[in-house]
Amino acid sequence: MEQFLQQVINGLSLGSIYALIALGYTMVYGIIKLINFAHGDVYMIGAYVGYFCMTTFKLGFIPSLLISMITCTVLGVLIEKIAYKPLRSSTRIAVLITAIGMSLFLEYTMMFFVKANVRTYPPMSGLLAQSHKLGDIVITTKQLLIFTVTIILMVLLQFIIKKTRIGKAMRAVALDRDAAQLMGINVDTTISFTFAVGSALAGAAGILVGVYYNSINPLMGVLPGLKAFVAAVFGGIGVIPGAMIGGYLIGIIEVLVAGYGNSMYRDAVVFAILIIILIVKPTGILGINTREKV
Repeated sequence: MEQFLQQVINGLSLGSIYALIALGYTMVYGIIKLINFAHGDVYMIGAYVGYFCMTTFKLGFIPSLLISMITCTVLGVLIEKIAYKPLRSSTRIAVLITAIGMSLFLEYTMMFFVKANVRTYPPMSGLLAQSHKLGDIVITTKQLLIFTVTIILMVLLQFIIKKTRIGKAMRAVALDRDAAQLMGINVDTTISFTFAVGSALAGAAGILVGVYYNSINPLMGVLPGLKAFVAAVFGGIGVIPGAMIGGYLIGIIEVLVAGYGNSMYRDAVVFAILIIILIVKPTGILGINTREKV
């Protein structure tokens, strides 16, 4: 039983990362029905920004986290303005191909500047290096940090969406873009803000992964990005609480498969879940069936 609980705690740590990335996917899809495959690479850039803040500029975790989130916010808005905004009225396949192209562009641009070798995050010292025992269960301060940062960001996101003017505009645009525009909502600003928030969350996830796993590389965003997409679909793409639930479930399932089965199959199980969900309940756990307007 202790081993199971230990695996669940490890899964919640990993699931927190997936949930933060999945929120970006689901927010963008909810607003403009776009699967932003470059989102995983924004997360990778966030990890590198945090790394250079900690190593080159000798900053602490919190300043590095904030700088990483701000950098990714700016990057997300630029990606939307340069790559996606001109294609707003184009076909879905054109936008999808552009998203894949932007993903590859970010990966290989980073590879050009930082090379392909793996970078090691500086080891955490003091309180962040400690671990706590509850019987046979070990919880590290890094895991508590990931839980805390993730919960704070998710609560802040819910506050923005439910209580602020821009949050109401986001919900209105997601419901009916044309009607929102007729009501005086600036749709372009709302879409840019959505990309900004989603990218900031991805930047936070990037630095948390660097701190937790201690290593980063220019292609690190590919697989977690795809798994976060699976999490978003699992929970219900376009539904924010669904992305959170999907992220945590995928994290726990992946760790349990690695712990009790074979770690070689952990990725296969995650993508098998995607296939099963698409066959059994394409809208995901919290998704609802909506008729698409043509």
